[in-house]
Amino acid sequence: MRFRTVLPRAAAVGAAALLAVTALTACGNDDTAAADNPYSLLQPGVIRAGTLTDAPPNVFLKDGKFTGFDNELLRAVADKIGLKVEFVGTDFSGLLAQVNSGKFDVGSSSITITEARKKTVDFGNGYDFGYFGLDVPAGSSITGFDQLAGKRVVVVQGTVQDDYATKQNLDPVRVPDYNSAINQLKAGTADAWIAPAEIGDKSAADSNGKIKVAAKQLSPTPTAYAVAKGDEKLREALNKGLDEVIADGTWSRLQAEYYPGRPIPADFKPGSGSVAVPSPSAAS
Repeated sequence: MRFRTVLPRAAAVGAAALLAVTALTACGNDDTAAADNPYSLLQPGVIRAGTLTDAPPNVFLKDGKFTGFDNELLRAVADKIGLKVEFVGTDFSGLLAQVNSGKFDVGSSSITITEARKKTVDFGNGYDFGYFGLDVPAGSSITGFDQLAGKRVVVVQGTVQDDYATKQNLDPVRVPDYNSAINQLKAGTADAWIAPAEIGDKSAADSNGKIKVAAKQLSPTPTAYAVAKGDEKLREALNKGLDEVIADGTWSRLQAEYYPGRPIPADFKPGSGSVAVPSPSAAS
């Protein structure tokens, strides 16, 4: 009888020991995974960034490579925190939802911070300012934003320019990308396009005289990288890296490279605002 009693107890002890070892092994795997991927990226060590292909000088393709001020700055920021960046092209209208759903780790596309967008994603610290540009067909009599009532005004869907036009009760025509807006102006199917100023400038310059810039005005809020709601570790890491590239002069160098001659508003402070910004000459 004793033999039968002791054997089940020994088996029970052995089973308990096996479970304990298994549990410790599982915890060890979890700890290793967390150490290898502290920011819970889609691919450890690599930020998968959603961006656009047709919005120079901010974000665009050149010789098959994603580049532009926003993307080159993100590469520099990622390098400071020991990461690489993989860019993927998408439409702006779906970008924020794709970031929050986990398709991308980061959104990089001169995304202006707005209260409405904060409901979908979280933003890092602002890294750039921007102007609205008003592009019109050559020969147009429109010279300012106050002359758009009753006009056929085109905007890229989901942009801050779309928000502005809607708030001004302009009933804008929404298109999926910048090329579509440019084509409407060239074809004469739109009276005006509210665009990011730098993109509007380049579009007019490249239009062979078919488009001109009628006016510009400063956007009220900065642009920033977007991350999924609640992704504090990645957001804080990006903020840290941004301050470092501001301090070492990379931000100033890229500003001079992609926006030559563009004045920086006196009250604009990139990043946390606590880091001194070297002049472009000091950074070169």
